[in-house]
Amino acid sequence: MKIESVTPIFPADDLAASLAFYRQTLGFDLAWSWGTPPELASVCRDGIEIMLRQRAVAGTDTAQIYLGVPDVDAWHDALVAAAVDIRVPIGDRAYGMRDFRIADPGGNEISFGQPIAGVS
Repeated sequence: MKIESVTPIFPADDLAASLAFYRQTLGFDLAWSWGTPPELASVCRDGIEIMLRQRAVAGTDTAQIYLGVPDVDAWHDALVAAAVDIRVPIGDRAYGMRDFRIADPGGNEISFGQPIAGVS
């Protein structure tokens, strides 16, 4: 038995703003949305799915996800250029990863990382 995917569900204070961030800044596509106005939606990119749900009370419950990427420096440079909120600066970590962390408009944190060559 194996697990083939993980789909985090991130709360959003403003679902429309979060969808715009994932689509316009991170290059995800809208897979679906539910409700009028939308209360739940899903965005996809490169085989990754993230669900976003409208938060009942603004500012409560945030989530985190770690995304493995092949060129973390390119991601970092692009997100800095887009004026994204960088929560943890890029760096080589003792746990063998080069990574950094951002926040989306809802305060959910997304880490981007890649293994450091030769470190195990």
